[in-house]
Amino acid sequence: MAAVHDQGVCIRHWDFSETSQTVSLFGRATGIVRGLAKGSRRERGAFDGGIDLLSRGEFGAILKRGRELATLTEWDLLELFPRLRTDLAANRVAYYMADVVGRMLEPEDPHPALYDRMVESLRALGAARSRDEPAPDGGQALLAFQWTLLGETGYRPSFDGWSGDVAVFSPVAGRVLRTGEPADGPAWKVRAATVECLERVSDGEFPHDAASAERANRLLASYVRHILGTEPPTMQALFGNSG
Repeated sequence: MAAVHDQGVCIRHWDFSETSQTVSLFGRATGIVRGLAKGSRRERGAFDGGIDLLSRGEFGAILKRGRELATLTEWDLLELFPRLRTDLAANRVAYYMADVVGRMLEPEDPHPALYDRMVESLRALGAARSRDEPAPDGGQALLAFQWTLLGETGYRPSFDGWSGDVAVFSPVAGRVLRTGEPADGPAWKVRAATVECLERVSDGEFPHDAASAERANRLLASYVRHILGTEPPTMQALFGNSG
């Protein structure tokens, strides 16, 4: 057994009993930790009255070798993202991020850069705003997250060697194809503007053009779907039929 202490975001939870929860946390130093929080739903105790989905906190856990569930010993709430509970568009983006993190990462495989990016994106989406302030630009927050996710899991796409008005992206190869190069499997036609947008993202620049960000996000989500071999319900809720 190993006792750990970390900060994390709750990416999934289930009611285990009237007073307890089973939760999945994305920890900065520990990666995905699935554990049982006994008594977490009591108003007084070591868990601040429960662990809410898409909240960030500090947690303690006892990891048990050979067992699927850890034992969570404490949870101190650090941060909530209030707009995620009132803005449907922001909520759908955040749920998608939590879902694909849980699907793309193996348990206890830490990715601190991805964790930091996810928290930054949740803050951009979920910050409380006055009634007359504009809604957050979820496209940029999502694009930054998806790009980091693919890079951290070893699937970052390459867009080198293309030319013309349309590029052809091979999800099997994870890159655009050279002119005349045959595709091993599906091949997706991609606008030059979308490729240029993602090339800027790879250089750390994010587009202010909402349409470019939307197309780039759809391409990356389709690539994630190909990697997973299935379309998560949260992806369909966010993008509709991604085709």
